[in-house]
Amino acid sequence: MAGGLKNIKILFVATHRPNRAPSQRFRFEQFIGFFIEKNLNCSYSYLVTSFDDKTFYSKGKRVFKFLLLIKYFFKRLLDFIRVFKYDLVFIQREAYFVGPALFERLFKISGVKIIYDFDDSIWINNVSDGNRNFIWMKSYKKISKIISISNMIFAGNKYLADYAIQYNSSIKIVPTTIDTDKYQRNPTVLNPDGKICIGWSGSITTIKHFEYAVNFLEKIKMKYGDKVIFKAIGDGSYVNESLNIKGIPWIEKDEINELSAIDIGIMPLPDDEWAKGKCGLKGLQYMALEIPTVMSPVGVNTEIIRDGVNGFLAKDENEWVEKLSLLIESAALRKKLGDNGRKTVEKHYSFEAWKDKYIEYFNEVLNYT
Repeated sequence: MAGGLKNIKILFVATHRPNRAPSQRFRFEQFIGFFIEKNLNCSYSYLVTSFDDKTFYSKGKRVFKFLLLIKYFFKRLLDFIRVFKYDLVFIQREAYFVGPALFERLFKISGVKIIYDFDDSIWINNVSDGNRNFIWMKSYKKISKIISISNMIFAGNKYLADYAIQYNSSIKIVPTTIDTDKYQRNPTVLNPDGKICIGWSGSITTIKHFEYAVNFLEKIKMKYGDKVIFKAIGDGSYVNESLNIKGIPWIEKDEINELSAIDIGIMPLPDDEWAKGKCGLKGLQYMALEIPTVMSPVGVNTEIIRDGVNGFLAKDENEWVEKLSLLIESAALRKKLGDNGRKTVEKHYSFEAWKDKYIEYFNEVLNYT
């Protein structure tokens, strides 16, 4: 199948440097080594360097941010100049932060084939707290335009695909996937005195979703006292005194060890249009590590979880308390759901299950099938 792709040149276009952004790490970066093994020539163009990162996502510093936008503009202009030597451009989310779909249009004019990949409801107005003042420069309407001019769309779930089908008929539902060879739980990571750790993993921008859990976690603490502890990974500045939580910053090399200390993983979400576009990554990470998982029944979560079989779904505060209590009180249930969760990821949401599909879709978009 991959024979037609030999020596094909692919340019991956994304916002962040490698290993920085979850959507990039789990949707295309982890596949690049496999693509190279299949004799594809892969290049990666990103905008935000490690030096830029803290400034670009902090509050204020408008002049410096404006200068960064100028730098990024010329970086993408160089990408357009060199795009003629590529056969395929893989764009993750958007080529440039602000304004219309300028660079996507330029790539289209060049004649290169375009695969557009997105895993959130990014046509909805949403911006980090540090860049609220730049919201007027964002053009959310450009997402439909990018979809319409692309040759193929990778949508992270059916909800996103239903949006994309309005503008393009070549839609592939490609879930966010986990490298299950890498995601192996570290059995040496133990909690003190056999306490049960209920944990959440996310980022600075998604810590607001953890806040949906605070009320029912406080009830769990009242019910079980010192038998349970709580953990929030992803925002080192987060503090919740009632749950005795000091947030843990996300560090790639520590990620699996930090997750391994969690006995029950949670993914609470609001039932809104943005959340419906989420691709269940947090839950899939827990499940891949055999951590029993409880998720809000929003969007793709209802496809990932078979309630009571490979995890739990909890729609309201009472259900959260009920199902967390079941898991706290039964090690056998935790093991059962954890084992079945891992099997679900291996079969449907793993690197191994999807790597050849990427090659198949590349062949298709390049008319090599």
